[in-house]
Amino acid sequence: MQHPHKHRRRRIVLSALGATAALVAAGLTALTGAGTAEAATARQVEALDRGVVSVHTDAGNLVSWRWLGTDPNDVSFNVYRAGTKVNATPVTGSTNYFHSGAPAQADYTVRAIVGGVEQADSVHAIQFRTGYRDVPISPPAGGTTPDGVAYTYEANDASVADLDGDGALEFVLKWQPTNAKDNANSGYTGNTFVDGIKLDGTRLWRIDLGRNIRSGAHYTQFQVYDYDGDGRAEVAMKTADGTVDGTGAVIGSASADHRNSSGYVLSGPEYLTMFNGQTGRAMGTVDYVPARGTVSSWGDSYGNRVDRFLAGTAYLDGARPSLIMARGYYTRTVIAAWDWRGGAFTRRWTFDTNSSTNTGRGYDGQGSHSLSIGDVDNDGRDEIVYGSMAVDDNGNGLWTARTGHGDAQHLGDLDPSTSGLEYFKVSESSSQPAELYLNPANGSIRWQLAACCDNGRGVAGDIYAGNDGAEVWSASDGSIRDEAGATKGREPSSVNFLSWWDGDPVRELLDGTRIDKYGTSGETRLLTGSGVSSNNGTKSTPVISGDLFGDWREEVVWRTSSNTALRIYSTPVETSTKITTLLHDPMYRTGLAWQNTAYNQPPHPSFFIGNGMATAPRPTVYTP
Repeated sequence: MQHPHKHRRRRIVLSALGATAALVAAGLTALTGAGTAEAATARQVEALDRGVVSVHTDAGNLVSWRWLGTDPNDVSFNVYRAGTKVNATPVTGSTNYFHSGAPAQADYTVRAIVGGVEQADSVHAIQFRTGYRDVPISPPAGGTTPDGVAYTYEANDASVADLDGDGALEFVLKWQPTNAKDNANSGYTGNTFVDGIKLDGTRLWRIDLGRNIRSGAHYTQFQVYDYDGDGRAEVAMKTADGTVDGTGAVIGSASADHRNSSGYVLSGPEYLTMFNGQTGRAMGTVDYVPARGTVSSWGDSYGNRVDRFLAGTAYLDGARPSLIMARGYYTRTVIAAWDWRGGAFTRRWTFDTNSSTNTGRGYDGQGSHSLSIGDVDNDGRDEIVYGSMAVDDNGNGLWTARTGHGDAQHLGDLDPSTSGLEYFKVSESSSQPAELYLNPANGSIRWQLAACCDNGRGVAGDIYAGNDGAEVWSASDGSIRDEAGATKGREPSSVNFLSWWDGDPVRELLDGTRIDKYGTSGETRLLTGSGVSSNNGTKSTPVISGDLFGDWREEVVWRTSSNTALRIYSTPVETSTKITTLLHDPMYRTGLAWQNTAYNQPPHPSFFIGNGMATAPRPTVYTP
């Protein structure tokens, strides 16, 4: 039975007709798949192709594809191999089909059936002939720091977006030098490079952030999204003197070197630049907000806390995406919201814990090593959940729980029995609750565990079918817990990432280079990556993980250990569950966009996916 709040939060689906999309984008009435009229504000999403994939196993090929947010509710599909239909009756209850006995090289397309009429062929399936598919990559040349330390390059975090408007996703990949540093550690680093890469390995461009952007997880956040609604994604990054764009043009002074003898960059201009996703050209550059000012005012004098950056993307007006760039979380926090429209930046608002409206309210020192974005107060517009505090869509402080800094946090529909989103986080401070389960609409704490330690890891997701809703657990707790804080079983073997991998809607455990299924007595191994490495040291995170292709299940991308390819794994397991591509759930999509920020965390959709879930809602979206 569908929960009442699921009906209230149900999203309508737009037809593919541009007129309907325009009406809904304007907040006017559009028709749902059932033919009834509702008023809604649609959100801008990517105009994606079907994303068809064919994953080979010994028994045949699993063919899967996207159910787009712009498809009707009652769309069905036929599957073709080299022009010959292979399914006996239209596929209605899912968006996958297992073709038994077919060879790995079989060529598939999919045709949607709308109103009884079969549509044109989709794009041809991306073939995963050995269970994975490699995207060739080429590392930058290594170098030597001013104090004589040699370094090479490793593929690090990536994002995805349609950079050229062809309906297919490209990768935006960060190359990190082997001498990248945490802010707490002194020393020179090599430059950070960022590449735009097509699925066939074609490199569209390479950006060199230059010597005046220090390399490390807390310095080099990047966001990739279609901010101006032209159908092609842009790339936003903090830049400095000597940054070289994808066309070879230099931002600021090419000769300036602002590094001090400890390798920190504590002087010189700081910029925010929007790059063209197709060419890598710097289209607009403004001063970074906030300026560093006096280094010691951020909590120390040697350069640790002043250079802690976070980034994200949010639908602050409920319809179009804005860029979120932030600085600081141990003491002062400043969050700036930017619009990119008509080829120029406009600052929408700035939230500053030092401003007179926030001073003394307990917003300082509350940030985490990542952020979460979603509509926490159900007003149709996104908020920024920034650790133990949240900022409203208009830039005003929404709430602060005053429970301090933490390493991990999860915002999602964790409890399907109650309306809206829930929020779980862990605390780094030994004087603060080790775990907290909060109402993100107002910051009220539903339950908390006693302070214990620097609790460095925490996860929330429905990994156990024996409990209603999502489970939560952390590195300091020996159990999984439910939405009331009650223990529900043993702690899993990992406290890291999550992945929807097998055929049921219960999520799996992703850690290092493996995917496991939780069990009451132990885990079952579902996938072990071959010839790959994880990223970010002990964080052991993938290059990226999420619903990138095919149906709603999640791909995982690791770098090969030789750093010559991105190795993509897609599930070979059939499912009977039908869910719109998660790329068209804006909360999940922005979660993919901020996944690379600082300490990477998995994305969560705006609705509950798990055991006993209600029929998944359709998104209210339009494409440019």
